[in-house]
Amino acid sequence: MAWTGSDGDFQEFIDRHGITFPTISDDPGEVFGRFGVPYQPAFAIVTPAGEVQTLVGAADGATLDGIIEQALA
Repeated sequence: MAWTGSDGDFQEFIDRHGITFPTISDDPGEVFGRFGVPYQPAFAIVTPAGEVQTLVGAADGATLDGIIEQALA
């Protein structure tokens, strides 16, 4: 998860939602820009070859599993 906004709001969001996966503060928007993410939720899957697939919007587990399996193929 990447976040733009204040560090205090960022930590409050993490705590409130019990997020346990890695997160980064992206105040300047560099990560969003690099992966062409206009808003959240969004997912950027990077293949072992360095190709990037960006999915903007919510996705269920089956959709994410399919994208990841395809990226690893």
